[in-house]
Amino acid sequence: TALYQNFPNPFNPETWLPYRLATDAPVTFRVYNVQGQLTCELNLGTQKAGGYLTRETAAYWDGRDQVGETVSSGVYFYTLLAGSFQGTRRMLILK
Repeated sequence: TALYQNFPNPFNPETWLPYRLATDAPVTFRVYNVQGQLTCELNLGTQKAGGYLTRETAAYWDGRDQVGETVSSGVYFYTLLAGSFQGTRRMLILK
């Protein structure tokens, strides 16, 4: 299981979060601001093992928070939770 760099990066207003699963697993992405506050959570449900690497298959984030408001420019961190795997990467939104 692996988490890859989002694309595009930097982005405005949307981005894709590619990943690969070694086994079937429930998949959740969490996006945090630089203060460590949860900005958004994407629950993708149980996904089959394999690569989710393209725009068509990767997780999608529209740059909005939990209440639907567009987030401000800056650095954000995204975490993939898949079974016992947890990985985090950094991304940048520029407006």
